[in-house]
Amino acid sequence: MDLEKQLRAMEDNSDDHISSSAETPLRPDAFELSDIEKIASIKEDVQNIMQTLGLDLNDDSLKGTPNRVAKMFVQEIFGGLHPERKPKSSVFENKYKYNEMLVEKNITLYSTCEHHLLPIVGKAHIAYISNGTVVGLSKMNRIVDYYAKRPQVQERLTMQIVQELQKVLKTEDVACVIDAKHLCVNSRGIRDIDSSTVTSEFGGAFKNSEKRREFLDYIKFDTQF
Repeated sequence: MDLEKQLRAMEDNSDDHISSSAETPLRPDAFELSDIEKIASIKEDVQNIMQTLGLDLNDDSLKGTPNRVAKMFVQEIFGGLHPERKPKSSVFENKYKYNEMLVEKNITLYSTCEHHLLPIVGKAHIAYISNGTVVGLSKMNRIVDYYAKRPQVQERLTMQIVQELQKVLKTEDVACVIDAKHLCVNSRGIRDIDSSTVTSEFGGAFKNSEKRREFLDYIKFDTQF
């Protein structure tokens, strides 16, 4: 098989983007290595990539890159893989007896596409209806950030945010809409810089069209779901 056919075959395989679960696919031994051990291993892998590309790692601008990338992967952009970093979500009694919808919109979202390891940048909008408890507003931002800091597909991310808040609040009445740009679309491949991807997950009362429309009106979203 010539090089062109090999590359075409590799590209065909890379288009298999089907995900089978709302759980992030992790091996059972995912956390046997410490962060320090993972950084050391990834550093070597990045060095190999850069050397394979023909870059001069003795150059002052490049020699620190493998270590920086390794630390970024483990401690920053993929830090949400580790369950110990999961935010503690304290809940409080709904003393005000506020029984209407609470909406937290325009939550800034930075994630990484698991198919090309390129950034996903956008906004998340969350709503819930109290079932007797409420959660601090910043905790919703932290939940979004935690699940975003891992290799992701946007559909799974949307589901994980809703499912986590449903557990925390002990209610099915949670909804989330995410509108985000994927740099794997914007900066490579078709290179469409204007397109964005919208995903949604509606639980409990939000499956009702009127309640769903109320939420979408709050966030000024015109797309019909």
